[in-house]
Amino acid sequence: MKEQLEGLVSQMVERGILFDEAVGEFEKRFIKHVLEYAEGNQSRAAQILGIHRNTLSRKIGEYKLDSRRRTR
Repeated sequence: MKEQLEGLVSQMVERGILFDEAVGEFEKRFIKHVLEYAEGNQSRAAQILGIHRNTLSRKIGEYKLDSRRRTR
């Protein structure tokens, strides 16, 4: 996984992706994945992420994520 991340970072640098943009996109996708894993349960997702539920709720709004429960 480390090699994949290194390759991705290299591509982003070569394409001129700014640091804030890269961090924001990573955070958005990470939160979205954890929300899906937690089946939309924000309290559980916040615990998994190691952040306060209010912080997660704010970021869901900031990134316009759909936090409703997913069916598998």
